[in-house]
Amino acid sequence: MNMTHYMQLLADNQPWNLLIFMAIPVVLAETLAITELYILFTRKFDGFVYHLNRFSGTAVGLYFIGVIAYLLTTAVVPITRNHEWRTAIDVIAVASYLIGGLPLIWIALQEFGFVNKALDQMGKLRVHATCVALFLIFGHIAMIAGMLDPSLLGYKGSSTHQMGGANTGHEYCDPAMHGEMKDMHQQMMNGAGMPQGGMKPMPMNQSGHSH
Repeated sequence: MNMTHYMQLLADNQPWNLLIFMAIPVVLAETLAITELYILFTRKFDGFVYHLNRFSGTAVGLYFIGVIAYLLTTAVVPITRNHEWRTAIDVIAVASYLIGGLPLIWIALQEFGFVNKALDQMGKLRVHATCVALFLIFGHIAMIAGMLDPSLLGYKGSSTHQMGGANTGHEYCDPAMHGEMKDMHQQMMNGAGMPQGGMKPMPMNQSGHSH
């Protein structure tokens, strides 16, 4: 099975890539989402949960700035330049992952006071909730597309196993040997026992391996 670049990124360099590009941002985003719900229901704009919410929003936004910058320079640009995208499935998976980080960056900008300055606490919380929802939508699109096989849209990887390919490494078998074994078997079935003189030596191939 061929993999998208998204899935290959997570599979390589285990377990570090999985932690860096999936576990850490998802844990921060889920923490942000859970604390958002708590604040929306309780209207408590102070205390541990509120500060955890602000920390999660700031941390995950800053984190995604680094992740997006890194992937754009080391993966997206080189892959695009070399025309190595593995069909539209690959593009959708990677693009959705990167786009999903943008709403979280917006949350961080809001926490630093660069945007939405005129909004009150509830207004900013609604922005938080909307951005988290967008992240979850694009994140799930990335995961679903990332797990698909690009060959569904015609991609053929260089390592794809070819059925009925060349018989590389196949040992040569002398047809005469098969004929002699068949005759011997027929004589034994007829009750004649082993043919006199015994079996002739089996022909050997060039490597000295018998069939």
